[in-house]
Parts: sequence; structure tokens; C-alpha cells
Amino acid sequence: MWKSLLRRTLDGYVRRGSLTVRFPDGTQAEFGDGGAPRAGLHIRDPALVARLVRNPELALGEGYVDGDLAIEGDDLHGLLELAIRNLSRDHRDLMHRLAVRLRDAFRALQQYNPAGRARANVARHYDLSGALYDLFLDADRQYSCAYFARPGMTLDQAQAAKKAHIAAKLCLDRDMRVLDIGCGWGGLALTLARDHGARVLGVTLSEEQHRHATARAMAEGLADRVDFRLCDYRSLEGRFDRIVSVGMFEHVGAPQFGAYFRTLSERLEPDGVALIHTIGRAAPPGSTNPWIARYIFPGGYVPSLSEVMASVERQGLFQTDIEVWRLHYAETLRHWHDRFMARIDRARSLYDERFCRMWRFYLVACEQSFRFGRQCVFQIQLAHRQDAVPLTRDYLHSGPAPLAHAAQ
Repeated sequence: MWKSLLRRTLDGYVRRGSLTVRFPDGTQAEFGDGGAPRAGLHIRDPALVARLVRNPELALGEGYVDGDLAIEGDDLHGLLELAIRNLSRDHRDLMHRLAVRLRDAFRALQQYNPAGRARANVARHYDLSGALYDLFLDADRQYSCAYFARPGMTLDQAQAAKKAHIAAKLCLDRDMRVLDIGCGWGGLALTLARDHGARVLGVTLSEEQHRHATARAMAEGLADRVDFRLCDYRSLEGRFDRIVSVGMFEHVGAPQFGAYFRTLSERLEPDGVALIHTIGRAAPPGSTNPWIARYIFPGGYVPSLSEVMASVERQGLFQTDIEVWRLHYAETLRHWHDRFMARIDRARSLYDERFCRMWRFYLVACEQSFRFGRQCVFQIQLAHRQDAVPLTRDYLHSGPAPLAHAAQ
């Protein structure tokens, strides 16, 4: 019965491209229009057939990670490109539509992130070995979308360009007080202090990131200008001239959007400027992919612009600039994947083969979502006053150069 249901599901799902499936009993079937992209897979475990019918987005990742599903030529990029190109509400079968509706209905519970739960969710991902992140990130450990401002940029160049673009949008003057919400391993905060003369408070919930960032500040002679704290942004007091948050808003969760922007409004000086850099969906609100939620980013959620703006508007903040980055994250993820695979033996020594398959599936699935799905990056600039920033974007390219030795 399950084999018949899966064949019927795939008949309706694969409209573009070609998929060859070999079932556990040795039979084979073809789906799609015969064109590109093409992919083939072998389902080895009979139990996986039923799971693919009931919850395909979860079962596909689990099947690959557990080795219960083999991909022809190990072409994970090709399989996930085909899957995402065909992903449409119109092509979902009844059981899949019901699963998605159930997931959407309970998304508030899945995304509920009070301080204690937020800390636990962060630890699941960001407190992994720092040596793991050194395998695929740039030298500054920028774990967010790079900015490929021109063709042929290396990953390190594109990440430096991202930081420079953000600094320009912040309109920094020397000794401005900057709050970095979700400061990661400290790269942006240290850059703003060293190159722009800012005084930065960076906050994170990750113990590993906090240790690394604090050590970097000491080693680089910036401890008098950069303070890294292990705390929740909601516990802060005082006001700041500038607030920046890169790659953190995806962990807030829709139920906390109001608290997030209320805190931002209260912490921002009346003439201040804030810049939120976040993954977003160029689609209506939805729910998190179940495989990503279970294995990679528990409590995470990629927001639509419409639900973000609803919370911003309730705080009386002006949207002084909104920029959409489209394929930049796809290129970033391709760099991360290729660097990870080039050092796969080191990754196996840190964890095991199953972890490496999980991490590869995560990187490839995210790349293909940005390349062929509805994922993008939003940079949202906010202020209390309409005139807090110049009235045209010319200042992004004609502003003052970074200070040569700002921290000295």
C-alpha cells in the first residue's frame, strides 16, 4: 500500500525534471517530464517508504543521513534542486497538505523561545566544536550571508564586503555606542571597533562563541572598546547610538517579534540607527522545515517581510531602508559546502560519518533553497526619526573611509 501511495505522490509532485526511484523490492519507476534536472535514488529500507508518504520533508533528510536512501552518483545537489524546483502547494498530495497545515497550526509552540529555551536552542548548534566551524567558515568566522559585490570574490573577501556594507548603513562616528545582538564569534564587533572607532557591546547565548570572542578582543588589544557578554538581549538596559543584529533574528521566533522590536526601540537612542540582517522568505508566513527544526536549528524560523513589518510598525519605528539580497547566500553556502567537503576527514575525526552526512545535507539543502526556492536575505534599517540617515543611498558609497587605527 505505501509503495503505491508513494508512486502516486511522486506522479503528482515531479512535474519538472526527471526522477528515477528504485524501491526496496528491486522494482524501479520513472517520474517527471524526462527533462533536466535529473536525479536517481534507491530506497533501501522498506519502512522509509511509509515515512516518505507521511512526512516527506523530514523523511528525505533522515533517510539520507541514516544511509537508508542512496542517491545516484551521490548527487545531493541534483536531487535537492529537483525537489525544491517542484515544491509547490499546488502539487502537494492530501497527506502532505495536512502535515503542512498541522505544522503551521502549531508553529507558535515550536517557535516559542523564552530566555531559557533560547539558550538551550543556541547551545544545540553554536556550542559545537569551534574546530568544526574553522573547517568551512572564513578566517573571521562570519556565519551569515556574505556579500559578493563583484564576480570572482573569495569567501573572505565577500565576508569583508558584508561587514563594510553594514558599517556604511550604520553611519558610524568615532566613540558611538553600538549594541551587537547575537554577536557570534565577535568578528563584526571587533571590525566596528578597530576600523570605525566604535565602542561595542556584543551579546550572545553561546558559551563557545563568548569564550572565543572575548579571547579575540584581548589578543587584538580591543578589550577596552569591545565588551562581550553571555546574556539574553531582553535583559539589557541603557541606550545605544547604533544597534546591529546579523544572523540572529532567525532564532527569535514569531511569538517574540513584538518583544524583540520593543526592546530594540527602547534600547535605541532617539537619533539612533538600527540594522537587522536576517534570512527571510519571499512568500507568505509559514513554518520551519521539520528536518531543519529537529536536527539543525531548533526553535528557528525564517520570517516573511509582512510579519516582520507588522511588529516594526507597532513600535512606531521608521523603515529607513530595506534591501533584499537574492543569490548571495546560495553562493556563500556553496563555498561553505566545498570547504567542508575538502576537509571531510577532519570533520569525521571531530564527530562521525553520520554527523558529516547530516551537515552536508544541511548545507546543500539550504543552498538549493536560496538558489531555487523562496529564500532570500533582508537588511532592514530602522530609526525613530525619518532623517536619522541621509535621504539617498549615495552615502553607502561616498562615506568616510574606515579609521586606520581606531582603537589606539
